[in-house]
Amino acid sequence: MPKFPVDAPKRRVLRTLLSLGFRLVNEREHIALIRENADGTRTPLTMPNHLHLKGSTLRTICTQSGLSRDEFLRAYQES
Repeated sequence: MPKFPVDAPKRRVLRTLLSLGFRLVNEREHIALIRENADGTRTPLTMPNHLHLKGSTLRTICTQSGLSRDEFLRAYQES
């Protein structure tokens, strides 16, 4: 199983999340995203607006967004 990147570029992480169905709501000190789910619910997501994100932050983003590790890493590799 591949590991989370140690210092992932913010742009690549954001591109990955957008490809997984999230849309950008606001970008200031933090980046706010939201995803409209098939059952009509919404999944909010907030991530820090840093140039690089640590692996531990990426794990927290996956937990908060309800994404599996493999799903995120597959989309990350494709972006």
